[in-house]
Amino acid sequence: QVQLVESGGGLVQAGGSLRLSCAASGRTFSTYAMGWFRQAPGKEREFVAAIAWSGGSTYYADSVKGRFTISRDNAKNTVYLQMNSLKPEDTAVYYCAAQGGGTSWYELRFVSVYDYWGQGTQVTVSS
Repeated sequence: QVQLVESGGGLVQAGGSLRLSCAASGRTFSTYAMGWFRQAPGKEREFVAAIAWSGGSTYYADSVKGRFTISRDNAKNTVYLQMNSLKPEDTAVYYCAAQGGGTSWYELRFVSVYDYWGQGTQVTVSS
């Protein structure tokens, strides 16, 4: 069992930055691939970024590539999402998720492959 708690959301002006954190409980955190997703009002939850259990590989949605960076610290059971050059269209509730293995890198973009989810943190970007 893994419990995930996101933090770091807030209100920021366009062009600004935020760093989201996702703290995980459980001794097996380092064996999970981790992902960040977001959901804007009236829209489906969409993939943002994913990172392998070792942190050696990362994967981004085209809409955030070059602006967002996903990273993890397995000693602290935490995954991060550094968000730079934020745009109003980045406004959403951001969720972290854990995936326990047996999934291809391509499949990490899909909500259905993740085993555990956090409660989400709101990010609002004003124009």
